[in-house]
Amino acid sequence: MNELLLFVSVALIYGVILLSYMLFGKSGLYALSAVASIFANIEVLILIKAFGMEQTLGNVLFASTFLMTDILSECEGKKSANKAVYIGLFSTLFFLALSAGWLCFIPSEADTAMPAFRAIFTATPRIVCASLVVYVVSQFFDVWLYHKWWAFTEKKFGDKNRFLWLRNNGSTLVSQMINSLLFTTLAFAGTYDFVTLLSIFGSGYIIFIFTSLLDTPIVYLARRYKASRNMLLGQ
Repeated sequence: MNELLLFVSVALIYGVILLSYMLFGKSGLYALSAVASIFANIEVLILIKAFGMEQTLGNVLFASTFLMTDILSECEGKKSANKAVYIGLFSTLFFLALSAGWLCFIPSEADTAMPAFRAIFTATPRIVCASLVVYVVSQFFDVWLYHKWWAFTEKKFGDKNRFLWLRNNGSTLVSQMINSLLFTTLAFAGTYDFVTLLSIFGSGYIIFIFTSLLDTPIVYLARRYKASRNMLLGQ
């Protein structure tokens, strides 16, 4: 059941990202970047077992942020992609401050929600800091590497539109390896032994490989939509 739900989740999330871009343009992806960044930090608390591995549920949603920056890089430019990263970071910081404030209130005797809120939103400072550092480093690196690959293939072959699959997967797979390695080290080093750390890194990165390969057709569809829209508008 978990494996099926993961497939459905990927299809739903990627489909909504494409639909959002088609309906609202880059503003839609900015909004989804904020939502995905916040929700991924909640989902990461849920541990599931799928494909024979234990993994956090936030992996798929966090991977979708790489898809959004790749679409923005391809269709709207590097500045737009970096802006989405800043929006995700700002939204996460605001959410963390807001949720910490909720826990400062003294609940009513009739309250039944506060214990659940405390269980969900009381994260260790180490996990929170690791998540923020990894998000900033991996996302900005992804945008930078995407355009490096693009410049290389354009110079080599003289065609700006070719090799989208290479810049998409070449940037995302490397960035998500950095993401998995940094997060595992910063969040869990000293807490688990080396074999366990290697298992956490490996399972997380395998999911990222799977989601990265599946997001390439979405980037192609987004670029095709952008080209068709520009043609209709005479741009």
